[in-house]
Amino acid sequence: MTNSIITKFKSIREPVLVTGHTGFKGTWLTLLLDNLGISWVGISLQPELNSLYNLVNRRYSHEYFLDIRDFYQLEKIVTSIKPAHVIHLAAEPLVLNSYKNPRQTFETNIIGTVNLLDILFKLPSTKKIIVATTDKVYKQSRYRRTFKESSSLGGKDPYSWSKVGTESAIGAWQNISKITSGPVVTAVRAGNVIGGGDLSKNRLLPDLIKGLSSQSDITVRNPNSTRPWQHVLDPLVGYLMLLASSTVFESVNFSTNEKSMTVKKVAELSVTLWGGKAKLVYQSDSQGIESKHLSLNSDLARNKLGWQSLWSQKESISETINWWKEVKVNNVSPYDACNKNITLALNKLTVC
Repeated sequence: MTNSIITKFKSIREPVLVTGHTGFKGTWLTLLLDNLGISWVGISLQPELNSLYNLVNRRYSHEYFLDIRDFYQLEKIVTSIKPAHVIHLAAEPLVLNSYKNPRQTFETNIIGTVNLLDILFKLPSTKKIIVATTDKVYKQSRYRRTFKESSSLGGKDPYSWSKVGTESAIGAWQNISKITSGPVVTAVRAGNVIGGGDLSKNRLLPDLIKGLSSQSDITVRNPNSTRPWQHVLDPLVGYLMLLASSTVFESVNFSTNEKSMTVKKVAELSVTLWGGKAKLVYQSDSQGIESKHLSLNSDLARNKLGWQSLWSQKESISETINWWKEVKVNNVSPYDACNKNITLALNKLTVC
């Protein structure tokens, strides 16, 4: 990547519509857009009390709070925005929550996406739509596999099955687009994203941070499971590269080019980076609720889009731990801590 990547970002049509802008990835994305000088409009539920969105302590006039399952309210707002470029992040994002609220998970992830696509395809302004699904849409097997975009899709839990349903909706509208010369729709599948400010329940890094900062025992689920850990800014840069690209992609993986790290290794590295004392208590998933091994092949993104990870897995973990130490120990504001990471990422883009 060269400085021409950032120059290409200037071709992105404004304002960018970001759904789920109050979520973890959404907050990082809108901060990234701000740093690039790209205007955006957000649609989301009200932010959760303990969220990065609230931690960075900002409010904008160009945001709307509504449920994407409400078709008529969504249609009214999106039609008024008339977006050309869209990044759809709004979703129920957690596996364990999907077991508690499967119907809501399916409604939000499938019907919410269908509502948005149906509305956007009626607007002559719409040119490109990026829909974020997950690395968990790939059909699992007994053997460890590295999944390509062409790999078979299949779910396991309500969350992954709902995202497979989302992929079905994307496929339907991609076919509509071919017939009607409509907007380009691309599914993006990222590995496990980490970064400062994630306070989601039942996620490894947030659980580690809570235990490390309070010096209490930390329960770590499934220590031998593997995930393709990556800094949240890595796939977000990829999404913007897709918006700026003239090439049409149906689906793109964004993930580290390294062998996926085990949960145990991530936990131990985090404790070492934080310092102090913390006891890790490992707990196996006897019911097999979560997938044991995940690994993505991102050759398409690297070879056809020119994307690459800005941080290794270890560097991503280090950046995340350092973010929290800056905020909790050195009293750096979360807003400044995020912008420091974004400045570093943009600097990397100019020299890679």
